[in-house]
Amino acid sequence: MELRDIEIFLVLAEELHFGRTAERLLVSQARVSQAIRKQERRIGADLFERTSRTVRLTEVGRQLRDDLQPVYAGLHRSLERARSAARGITGTLRVGMMPFNLVDLHVYWRTFRSRHPQWELEVRQLTYDDVFGRLRNGEMDVLVTWLPVEEPDLTVGPVLCTDPRVLAVAADHELAARGSVRLEALADFRHAMATRMPDYWEDEYLPFETADGRTIERGRPVSSAEDLISRVGMGEIVHAFPGHVTRHWGMPNVHWIPVPDLPVLSFALIWRSEAENELVTALADTVRDLGAFAF
Repeated sequence: MELRDIEIFLVLAEELHFGRTAERLLVSQARVSQAIRKQERRIGADLFERTSRTVRLTEVGRQLRDDLQPVYAGLHRSLERARSAARGITGTLRVGMMPFNLVDLHVYWRTFRSRHPQWELEVRQLTYDDVFGRLRNGEMDVLVTWLPVEEPDLTVGPVLCTDPRVLAVAADHELAARGSVRLEALADFRHAMATRMPDYWEDEYLPFETADGRTIERGRPVSSAEDLISRVGMGEIVHAFPGHVTRHWGMPNVHWIPVPDLPVLSFALIWRSEAENELVTALADTVRDLGAFAF
């Protein structure tokens, strides 16, 4: 089975949609269909059940997906390491960001790269779903997120920055004209939150109750920043953010209101204790040397 055909199969097994698979891989739907038919002929069984409305894995398809995923991931990593070695790169450190990729944080990344040109640093924004799980499964090496993090298998490293809080509301929202808003007022409106988030961690970001015991209601979970700010702009929800987002998003349909009694967030490096290595240590040392800053 060719590597490209394996990739097509695994992406289709994830998307369960021929059109989205083609778009994601930048190929035609005909190429996707051709690759799947070729694999099914070679195996002698259907890998997907197809109807006019749905695409589902068969039992054989599920087994093949489960067998191929770790093999493909390992092969992909091997190829990337070979490409890096050809460029003189001996290691790669992957950093996942929960705050936005702030210009203010770039000094850490630039300093790390100048100190360690033999290593590649990949920094990318994360979606909101199960971020600790994605750190644990090796999708990233280091996470930048808010404190506290109280996970026995994770190490809390140095703080990069601290950030006061703002509330995002639609421009025509009843709170939009206020100069500030108290935490107690947040109980009057619906908010959003991600899935599979530890309660203590979510409560630090946005308390479940106000000081007077009123519930701060959560609505439908969101998984991406784009979905979140879109729902705010349409007036479906209000949402508390760290203040740095006001420099990331300049949107005429969203207003930002300080929330002075919502706790300041501190963002730190987090990594799996058992996966600590010289690259992780070097990044932590870089942050400590430069020190944290406050917005």
